Amino acid sequence: MIKLHPPKFRLEALAVWRRNALVWKRLMAASLLLHFGEPLLYLIGIGYGLGRFIGDIDGIPYFTFLASGFIAWSAMNVASMESMWSVYTRMVPQQTYEAILATPATVDDIVMGELLWCGTKSLVSGSAILAVAAMLGAVHDWTAIFTLPVIFLTGLCFAAPGLIVTAYAKAYENFNFYMTLVMTPMFILCGVWYPITTLPEPVQMVVEFLPLTHAISIIRPIVVGAPIENLAVHLGALLLFGATCTWIAVALIRRRLVQ
Repeated sequence: MIKLHPPKFRLEALAVWRRNALVWKRLMAASLLLHFGEPLLYLIGIGYGLGRFIGDIDGIPYFTFLASGFIAWSAMNVASMESMWSVYTRMVPQQTYEAILATPATVDDIVMGELLWCGTKSLVSGSAILAVAAMLGAVHDWTAIFTLPVIFLTGLCFAAPGLIVTAYAKAYENFNFYMTLVMTPMFILCGVWYPITTLPEPVQMVVEFLPLTHAISIIRPIVVGAPIENLAVHLGALLLFGATCTWIAVALIRRRLVQ
């Protein structure tokens, strides 16, 4: 029986976040190197290399266009990975949550803490790409720092469906279906590499409903220094998507952890 009452946020969720942060602290050096090294390789290899042949897109240098798309993609990718592989590891092999539930913390605290942690890791990754892009000349104004709360929100939005998948997963291999059928199409179609207006109209109609499209529609103008069109629509879509998926994720994980 799935309990559908709304999720509750309590301060105990911060304890779950802190526990994850302390564990990550021991691996922080390698993690930060990856967060800086991978985007540097992508941006130089594709942004500079391919950008010389493409030139500008919608009046934006391709290098800047790609960097802003990568920031949103990184937030999606990191949050999804953390909410699936890492959460499953804590839930099943390590049985960390059983120990946490022996404390005053509840399942809701665990889920909300994990969401905050996924958002934090997305923020770290997105900030690293933003810093690399700035060092390489793709960012020209300090106002690009306003992308940071959007990166965090994007991480929260994509962590929630990742937790839904984890609630049903029986093994790590199950996550490959979500990666292939959901994340990869968004990475290719939602505007990371090219404007979605170049797609056939039926595909555009579908893509415009996907959350990564809305995240890019906010982040790219901020990085470029251009006005954001339909900001309320994009923010509303992200908030609605994130809130709905969070509610479902909490209900499903309640069922899995509390038999």
